[in-house]
Amino acid sequence: MSSQPSPIPSSADLARYLEQRGELGKPWMWHLLRLSKLKEAKDSLDPDTYLDQLQEAHADLMRLGSFWKGREDEVFAGRHRPASLLEPLPGSPEDR
Repeated sequence: MSSQPSPIPSSADLARYLEQRGELGKPWMWHLLRLSKLKEAKDSLDPDTYLDQLQEAHADLMRLGSFWKGREDEVFAGRHRPASLLEPLPGSPEDR
């Protein structure tokens, strides 16, 4: 039995999905969306422009560094664990 690969969602569908799940605050999700939009624009871009934008996206992703260390379950498996220490929002009355 041959399994068909899942269709890749459009950048608009991906953005809606990330928004519904509350994932837009995660920088790696922004990079995923950015790459999706770049892939959609590939055919309308000059090859050198496409390559420049792809290299820029890669460099930005690499600047995130090891953001995932200690967050492997959340980042790679989609399992979010709230922090054991809840801190007040900056500027809130509880923030000292």
